[in-house]
Amino acid sequence: MCQIFAGQDPDNYSYISRSIRLDGQVTSIRLEGLYWSILDDVAESQGFTTPAFISKLHHEVLELRGAPQNFTSLLRSACLIYMDNRLATRMEEERHLKAS
Repeated sequence: MCQIFAGQDPDNYSYISRSIRLDGQVTSIRLEGLYWSILDDVAESQGFTTPAFISKLHHEVLELRGAPQNFTSLLRSACLIYMDNRLATRMEEERHLKAS
């Protein structure tokens, strides 16, 4: 049953650090490889590079809520929201195709 999870590519859960400039300061963000892949997709879908998307997201969070306690957790949550929305969109499209 767990083969889909246990048998996954170790690159999915290996940490990768990237240097990002946030509000003029260079910082390092450390996330699992799978999250970086999703963030790359999110950024591309919004017409940004990944660093530019992360910087914009950071700026918007600061404006809305102030400094996040854990920005990497916010990034992981954003990835899950993005994937959940993609799945919902796909399911809605399939529903429309079946109804046609």
